Amino acid sequence: MAELLDTVRAELSRYEHPLFAFDARPAPGGVEVLISFKPSESQVHVYSYVMLAREIENRQFPWTFQKQLYDCLHDFVIEMFTNNPQRQDG
Repeated sequence: MAELLDTVRAELSRYEHPLFAFDARPAPGGVEVLISFKPSESQVHVYSYVMLAREIENRQFPWTFQKQLYDCLHDFVIEMFTNNPQRQDG
């Protein structure tokens, strides 16, 4: 598992963003990727997802990792809405 974690952390080190911080930690069957909102005064949750060992070991890992990271960032931003038409009582 340490090798998988090192692989994911190495890939994460290639990404920098002014609003989001990235980290990884061991998880059952793979590695959990953590995305957090940098401004510390906000009360935004930490978004996480698990990458399975077979995904990390795949030779296409850098490309699939980027797609998954971008998809999850999109989901995280959408989850930050405090109100939207779907949440409004009507």
